[in-house]
Amino acid sequence: MKKISILTPFARAARLVATMAVLLAPMVASAQLNIGVTLHPYYSFVTNIVQDRADVVPLIEAGYNPHGYTPQAADMKRAIELDVAVVNGIGHDEWAFEILAAAGRDDDLPKIYANDAVALMPVSGKDQSVNAHTFISTTAAIAQVYQIAKDLGALDPDNSDFYRSNARTYATHLRRIKAEYMPAIAALDSSNFRAATMHGAYGYLMQEFGLQISAVVEPRHGVEPTARQLADTIEEIKATGVNVLFAEQYFASKLADTIENETGVRIFSFSHISDGEYSADHFEIDMRRNIEELLSALEYSAALKQNRQPNEHSTDMPLQETES
Repeated sequence: MKKISILTPFARAARLVATMAVLLAPMVASAQLNIGVTLHPYYSFVTNIVQDRADVVPLIEAGYNPHGYTPQAADMKRAIELDVAVVNGIGHDEWAFEILAAAGRDDDLPKIYANDAVALMPVSGKDQSVNAHTFISTTAAIAQVYQIAKDLGALDPDNSDFYRSNARTYATHLRRIKAEYMPAIAALDSSNFRAATMHGAYGYLMQEFGLQISAVVEPRHGVEPTARQLADTIEEIKATGVNVLFAEQYFASKLADTIENETGVRIFSFSHISDGEYSADHFEIDMRRNIEELLSALEYSAALKQNRQPNEHSTDMPLQETES
């Protein structure tokens, strides 16, 4: 029996846009790869790898939150013109596959799965689903940079050595970001550090500094807990001695305020690295800020153990970059 495909109104409109884009597109082959990326960190990774030898195209425009993103008709034309797409592929960019399918590119467009070489971890102790936020970590980022460079080289052999060389240079730069802060972090007493997060995005960042997350508030990102779940989490925070709560930068949450009032935890914030304009240094800027914030939280918890108020960690005088 022939399978009947029922298209949603969005899919029908997208298919029409895609068809028109093909008909109207100039019949001139691009001299270099047109590489689509789904997330801000991938724009930074790919731009540093290819430099001026390929074009890097975000699948969605700046200013949109990729969580729960609803594809727009304008996304279809971008998808039609791609030669390859760099994707997260483990749960953080499902909307991208909807765009590619609606544009008729899901089957024929080569995809680079950035996380193929990353050691994945679960969201938290209670939630054993795969944590898709591998890009909030310098260590996991480096693994993705090498994976992307290798796969791009296979698609573009003439520039393979160039891509690999740039990947090594960029990876060295990312290692230095972590190395800058390691002496200060290692010097702190972290035995009193107990952290909760609003959602499970920061496990990889904590892992690379040898830290753990005691509790996650949201059952899924962007999904508020029920009153019962929140009450249970507050009790868990109290029982485990959590003293810091990491919320998401730029997204104020009444839940965080409630937890702070009920438990006395201090709130800090991490960047999700999925906001703002796309740029080659976006990942570096936000990761530096995240590590600075982690250092401040560690200082705070260490000061609590010494029964004194911590001094605010100053970002006015950044640590000197070390040569390696």
